[in-house]
Amino acid sequence: MIKVGDKAYDFELCDYAGKKHHLSDYLGKKVVIYFYPKDNTPGCTTQACNYKNSYEEFKKLGVILIGISKDNEKSHSKFIDKYNLPFLLLCDTDKIACDKYEVLKEKSMFGKKYIGIERSTFIIDEKGFITHIFRAVKASEDTENILNILNAPNS
Repeated sequence: MIKVGDKAYDFELCDYAGKKHHLSDYLGKKVVIYFYPKDNTPGCTTQACNYKNSYEEFKKLGVILIGISKDNEKSHSKFIDKYNLPFLLLCDTDKIACDKYEVLKEKSMFGKKYIGIERSTFIIDEKGFITHIFRAVKASEDTENILNILNAPNS
């Protein structure tokens, strides 16, 4: 079970343009990774736009912000363009990072069960260790909660 204090999994995922990104590319900086279920859905749009609206504050804090979903490059490109998202969205179509961060959960919609992404957020320190884990987060509250932690003394 992944927990606070663990070394964060060093993924290799592509952005909307096919450029590969590794978590280790950002050693020396704090990183916030948020896993979300699907581009262009109401909750995910709310969450992404809240992060967009607070993006300058993340930049001032020197924090790298990364969103990850199972969506492909084309989907991410449309989502980024539609909402002018200024931060990285990475594609985990093979669900490798989702599996390593243990965000895949059984869900149910219209009586059908399926495995989907549980909205989850991780704060990773400058050395690549997980300092905070939030599971089943509310899309409308995630950004504010994360900024409160990042702005707290000794964070």
